[in-house]
Amino acid sequence: MSPRPDPSPSPRSGPDLATIIAAPKVLLHDHLDGGVRPQTVIEIAEQIGYADLPSTDVAELDQWFRDSADSGSLVRYLQTFDQTVAVMQTEEGLHRIAKECVLDLATDGVVYAESRYAPEQHLAEGLTLEQVVESVNAGFRDGEREAAAAGHPIQVTALLTAMRHAAKSSEIARLAVRYRDDGVAGFDIAGAEDGHPPTRHLDAFEYLQRENAHFTIHAGEAFGLPSIWEAIQYCSADRLGHGVRIVDDITIDGVPVPLWVAQAHAAHVNTYDEVDLSTVRLGRLAAYIRDSRIPLEMCPSSNLQTGAARSIGLHPISLLLRLRFRVTLNTDNRLMSGTSMSREAALLVEHAGWTLGDLRWVTINAMKSAFLPFDERLAFIDDTIKPGYAALGASASAPR
Repeated sequence: MSPRPDPSPSPRSGPDLATIIAAPKVLLHDHLDGGVRPQTVIEIAEQIGYADLPSTDVAELDQWFRDSADSGSLVRYLQTFDQTVAVMQTEEGLHRIAKECVLDLATDGVVYAESRYAPEQHLAEGLTLEQVVESVNAGFRDGEREAAAAGHPIQVTALLTAMRHAAKSSEIARLAVRYRDDGVAGFDIAGAEDGHPPTRHLDAFEYLQRENAHFTIHAGEAFGLPSIWEAIQYCSADRLGHGVRIVDDITIDGVPVPLWVAQAHAAHVNTYDEVDLSTVRLGRLAAYIRDSRIPLEMCPSSNLQTGAARSIGLHPISLLLRLRFRVTLNTDNRLMSGTSMSREAALLVEHAGWTLGDLRWVTINAMKSAFLPFDERLAFIDDTIKPGYAALGASASAPR
């Protein structure tokens, strides 16, 4: 894995980092257990007697998470969660981690976030599913109050995740519906895609549809178009977690995008800026997703780590943005990727030529796609996002 790019954009290529941090941001794809502070992992591990941490030095542990996640393998990437989940088995630990998540996001300029986690992974010390959800929700509420008092108002809702290799999806779906008026915005399935298709969880998705509940599905990250197709056409997902492999169904000058990207790298072409959009053709599935305005929860740094993308400059998010897909920008796992919303934005500014207007566009995309009532989404867009970007000088024009 090549070293991470410098996240500080040059003044010539777009907004500086201070402007990016000040811009209001919306986050739809962020894992609670993937954003724990290393110091918190160490302190809770000591409190509960967990002795299997690779290091009890904050800097060393932080680096261990990043190095382990840089393997290029989704399977190994997911193994880093063994350490964070181990310290999320008590009400006190869950409350603290949820609260700190809110504070970290608020400080980074996030105004609305959906934080996802799998309740079934936090039962090792005897908690019930209800205790897990209520502890996390209480932490979110306390974090919101502290953030507002510090001048960084934010709203955070939860997505309850079921693991695709397990058999609790229907139970977790019912839990999501039970708490949907108490801080839970929707449902998700996550985990290794290959060999675990979303159709194995049809009972859960059909129940959610009967209950008029929202759900997203991790699809099109480590597995390709069949995973995306099943998530949309069989399971009726509202959104796609990642969806980066949709470019397998797109060609540039008759060349499939993944092959075009490989050729571009060989020719030292680093962005999609010179692509003539008249030469781009969408396959049936890609066209359906664009036509239906199905949101794509894209996570550039994470995709580099898992091997789903080759570079920031040629990450599919930039091509899909130009093609007017409903792309959204996200962090996935802030600890493992050593990232934040501002860092993800800064990388795209520096390495893909994004403007403040592009960031505004994907932020509005994300708010349109949030699992909130329409009037609340509209209020965020009209009262927070548009004025916030206007104050920073962002253009309301379409992406380049």
